[in-house]
Amino acid sequence: MKTIAFPYGKEVLTYDIPESRFKAELVSRMHHYRASISQEELVRNALDNPVGTPPLRVMAEDRKKVVLIASDHTRPVPSKIIVPGMLAEIRRGNPRADITILVATGCHRDTSREELESKFGPDILRQEKIIVHNCDSQDMVYMGKLPSGGDLILNRAAVETDLLVAEGFIEPHFFAGFSGGRKSVLPGIASRKTVVYNHNAEFIAHPAARTGIIEGNPIHNDMLYAARIARLDFICNVVINANKEVIYAAAGDCDLAHRAGREFLLAKCRVAPSVADIAISTNGGYPLDQNIYQAVKGMTAAEATVRRGGVIIQLAKSNDGHGAPEFYKTFAEEKDLDRMLDTFMKTPKETTRADQWQSQIFARVLKHAKVIYISDAPDEMVRDLHMIPAHSIAGAVKMAEEILGKADASITAIPDGVAVIVSP
Repeated sequence: MKTIAFPYGKEVLTYDIPESRFKAELVSRMHHYRASISQEELVRNALDNPVGTPPLRVMAEDRKKVVLIASDHTRPVPSKIIVPGMLAEIRRGNPRADITILVATGCHRDTSREELESKFGPDILRQEKIIVHNCDSQDMVYMGKLPSGGDLILNRAAVETDLLVAEGFIEPHFFAGFSGGRKSVLPGIASRKTVVYNHNAEFIAHPAARTGIIEGNPIHNDMLYAARIARLDFICNVVINANKEVIYAAAGDCDLAHRAGREFLLAKCRVAPSVADIAISTNGGYPLDQNIYQAVKGMTAAEATVRRGGVIIQLAKSNDGHGAPEFYKTFAEEKDLDRMLDTFMKTPKETTRADQWQSQIFARVLKHAKVIYISDAPDEMVRDLHMIPAHSIAGAVKMAEEILGKADASITAIPDGVAVIVSP
């Protein structure tokens, strides 16, 4: 037997796969990587040795207002480690700096006070000025057109500051190539109108809008342009392992520092597919598996290694339900996936529906393979989203065997579907 551990919320579920059926365990090599120094020292070294910019303390010397963009509750960014170092650097260069932490929610729901405390710790929550971005707010500024033609509209606090900086983390992203860097601005602090245009059906369907791809990716191109127009002058981004620990940090220019992080990550997280009848994947556990919407990311890793017509078993606790009303409504109301995808492709970029991009990718996955979903979400909700509900790995595998008509169906395991780039 091959015993595999799958993150599920804040727990770990294990499953024994018979050797005769086991194809492969696709795991990022960075999960076994151990840095020679502490997490804090990695961040400190990055801040002391920025790529393509002066140190942050030097950049802050003559800047009265500073905005630090931080990730929201849906991202496992170790802000308790990154943000204190960045704040100290800013104040080292300018003790009187007026600093605002702007939480980049994109089009996600507001981050609660409890989530802010969990993310930053009680001291920063009590001592610092923190505002949460609202993509539907009227307090936005039009910044011109994106290269693709869409309107670039950004949070006023970020636009009107004297120095804009950001923290974040770099991981594989299923249509932007990688998270982090320029994504702090778009979608992080952009208006809903800007985000939905950038995530339009034509771009999502583009062959370069895939995990681990930057070159020729139209979504990335708009994002980087937006970051430059917003004058995102400095970032500190990290790479984390399965325990959510910092194993690498890069700071400096929003593109050059991000490139350094991408290169480190790519060297360790690219894995070759091992095509199987069944692929078992996760969203890496908490906080990325809080809803079904986010869990689509982990499914795309399974999509890349399960045979067409096979079965994907996705584990995601989904204690927050579906996570996106429009996403849920799309699948609850439309049962024909081909008609759904055709509608998306015919939708003008300017009128892209909320969460259409996630629905488009999810529909693509569902057309490729059946999906059995292990979660705490209501069974009816899972069925409305065209999936088969299950509540244990053993039960899900039995269902998959029945669907395939094969008691000896081969299995590939992906313990963390958002941490790997599955490509030849």
